[in-house]
Amino acid sequence: MTWFLLCVGALIGGYFLYGAFIEKVFGVNEKRQTPAYTKTDGVDYVPMSTKKVYLVQLLNIAGVGPIFGPIMGALYGPAAMLWIVLGCIFAGAVHDYFSGMLSVRNGGASVPTLTGRYLGNGAKHFMNIFAIVLLLLVGVVFVSAPAGMITNLVNEQTNIGMSMTTMVVVIFAYYIIATIVPVDKIIGRFYPLFGALLIFMSVGLITAIALSSEHTLLGDYEMSQMFTNMNPNDLPLWPALFITIACGAISGFHATQSPLMARCVENEKNGRFVFYGAMIGEGIIALIWCALALSFFGSVESLAEAVKNGGPGSVVYNSSIGLLGVVGGVVAFLGVVILPITSGDTAFRSSRLILAEYFNMEQKTLRNRLLMALPLFVLGGVLTQVDFGIIWRYFGFANQSTAVMMLWTASAYLLRHNKLHWVTTVPAIFMTTVCITFILSNAQLGFGLPMTVSTIVGIISSLAITTIVIKKSKGKGETDLADEEDGKLETV
Repeated sequence: MTWFLLCVGALIGGYFLYGAFIEKVFGVNEKRQTPAYTKTDGVDYVPMSTKKVYLVQLLNIAGVGPIFGPIMGALYGPAAMLWIVLGCIFAGAVHDYFSGMLSVRNGGASVPTLTGRYLGNGAKHFMNIFAIVLLLLVGVVFVSAPAGMITNLVNEQTNIGMSMTTMVVVIFAYYIIATIVPVDKIIGRFYPLFGALLIFMSVGLITAIALSSEHTLLGDYEMSQMFTNMNPNDLPLWPALFITIACGAISGFHATQSPLMARCVENEKNGRFVFYGAMIGEGIIALIWCALALSFFGSVESLAEAVKNGGPGSVVYNSSIGLLGVVGGVVAFLGVVILPITSGDTAFRSSRLILAEYFNMEQKTLRNRLLMALPLFVLGGVLTQVDFGIIWRYFGFANQSTAVMMLWTASAYLLRHNKLHWVTTVPAIFMTTVCITFILSNAQLGFGLPMTVSTIVGIISSLAITTIVIKKSKGKGETDLADEEDGKLETV
């Protein structure tokens, strides 16, 4: 219990202390108009209140990642909680803040456009392809996961005998509608309510296990085990843990979502609460599910058995019903199901906007929105036929690689403006090393090289990239698009 409260306290403290520091490094301008006003179109650029934007941002970024990832990460023991806290404060929330605020400063631009502006056209073309692939994988994961969870729930509680294919079709139909209608009609109207349900569900579950007479919240784990790999399958903590727990610590998917709300933020001063704060909120959700997984099943061995028999979705169902009873458990379970659905539709929405930017096609016209969206749904439908486990593995690596690109983009921005770039460069170096080590050492997705060799290559490559970015970016005197539009050209 003490460890959990300390971790939550650290995340909240990180928001007020390190979040304020990051905001100061960036340098907000409260008097500058945001894209929500300068480019209002009634579809994607729509001013919305700060509370509403925060809740939508939280739902957009919180798919099954901050639940499934921490559950799988819990197999490594309490060390997973340490990564969630440190990763969230110093990497994930920083990543989300810069991906959102750089978009605000550049007219609501998507991540490939931002990457191209600060790292060059080669990086832009790479990110266009990478971001679309990632978002398609996200869309497919966030169709398959909730479809499977809803199907299991209905079949467990009734005799209907629903097929998963039916739910896939229903969810896809909803995604098509949510992707093309104005952002304030469905997403802006209903997602804040879902966000409140998500928070209520998370608090309810952790309170239930804390008050339970059958389960003790992290009671059987020692403080020293926070630094120990307890994985019963003998999987290496490095670098797998940092790929497994993505959305709860740092996630490149967030870089594709932050521009959606960057187009709706009313003032730059709201950026810390919306972008940094939403990631802290997701970190707390990840902590809750990591603690639940460790506590409800009693040991990592029992958790591993539960995951083996039914996957993380089964862990969610069993713990929700077990702690809150049938009625409360179903409500909590539906709160979890909402997460991937509310992220899946925005994944396809982001894909549409990225393609529209690439082809320079305005999206105020319904015909143009359909022209960009329908091919994406056709590809997504094809990918749903691929084994979920394969899709999830590729999603994990693609996700963290996208985060790496966004962090390097932020570093290039800070270097060009002669600001403290190490706040993004240090996590960029770490995550670059993680990704390179993982792809070199992993036998299923990569080259299957020895871990020592892979790690050394990862470190050397990260340092080489650092040198290149610093050399090409430092002191270039870059201006933001917002500066140019406002006629406030300033040479740095």
